[in-house]
Amino acid sequence: MPQKPPDGAPPPDDGALPAASLAELPGRPFGAYVHVPYCAARCGYCDFNTYTAADLGGALISSVGLTTFVDNAAREIRLAREVLGAAAGPIATVFVGGGTPTLLPAGDLARLLRLLEAEFGLAPDAEITTEANPESVDPAQLEQLRSAGYTRISFGMQSDRPHVLAALDRRHTPGRVSEVMRWARKAGFDHVSLDLIYGAPGESEADWAASLHAAVALGPDHVSAYALTVEEGTKLSRRVRRGELLEPDDDLLADRYLLADDILGAAGLVNYEVSNWSRGSAARCQHNLGYWRGDNWWGFGPGAHSHVGGVRWWNVRHPAEYVARLGAGRSPALAREELDEGTRRIERVMLGVRLAEGLPVAELDETGLAACAELARSGLVEAGGLEFGRVRLTRRGRLLTDTVVRALLPD
Repeated sequence: MPQKPPDGAPPPDDGALPAASLAELPGRPFGAYVHVPYCAARCGYCDFNTYTAADLGGALISSVGLTTFVDNAAREIRLAREVLGAAAGPIATVFVGGGTPTLLPAGDLARLLRLLEAEFGLAPDAEITTEANPESVDPAQLEQLRSAGYTRISFGMQSDRPHVLAALDRRHTPGRVSEVMRWARKAGFDHVSLDLIYGAPGESEADWAASLHAAVALGPDHVSAYALTVEEGTKLSRRVRRGELLEPDDDLLADRYLLADDILGAAGLVNYEVSNWSRGSAARCQHNLGYWRGDNWWGFGPGAHSHVGGVRWWNVRHPAEYVARLGAGRSPALAREELDEGTRRIERVMLGVRLAEGLPVAELDETGLAACAELARSGLVEAGGLEFGRVRLTRRGRLLTDTVVRALLPD
């Protein structure tokens, strides 16, 4: 089963937020995340909040499934407008993730965007992204999405090696990614991103290099590369526990990361966050930058997380309960937490240090400031960055981000 959500306080049934939180909305970017929790099949490594038809007793196309997803999301969108008032918007970024959002018909994804626009407005230069599995789209669907206003698409490539895709339980073939990339460019998408995973069982260094070169050859302007993690409760974790597969080795994963940085960098893709590379600043994922910079966003859909002005909350996970709460006129939020200033500063340090732009030293207390000089001597942060008031990770520091964060924060 997916990871258990954190504990939190019960939220009010109407979803109301403190006035102090709402006061932080003006002047800061506001984003919308939409979680579509449905997949045709679950990958063995995935612990996201997703459901297949079998998980729902064959009811994927039902009152808790695809056919009414946008109708139910519309209720939460109207609730968000009531809670946030006139201070929220226009929306700067929309990110539709999952699950597999493109299991929804293109017309539904277009309607979802129109609902958000009707309630909040969209900024003239809004970044509007949808994730997609390569096997879940066709040329006509991509053209409809682009015409509807989607500006960015992120394909889950993961690997170019058939045996690695099989180990990850991915359903597409390597050649399919080339096709969908071509279709997306023909449809006129401004930005196309590829997601990759390294450290899969049976993946050699040559396999990973081949996947990187294949990805680069397809011409994306953004690549995300993530180390495979063995999450408790997944099929992968059960196979590792039984001894059928070996858990990825930290040193091997570090080598894979450095190889990614070498190959992607040589192709003109510059690292702007520990796990993300882009071809210029315009290709950076602005929605994710909002997370890392502590901006405000509302997450719509089962299990989605939100943050507004220091209040963080998360929705009930199961689609049936999500539908039931909205149908009863209640907020779908399961729990929430109000962050004090100390906690918010800790999170700013933890997230901000991951960015190539660096963390302002003003965010650090005496403990963090004292640690910076030693981190620079150890080659984990750039000494030059400190001179300009920023804590910037070196390439070696990116491999040891958690070590840097622990040094910068008090016990």
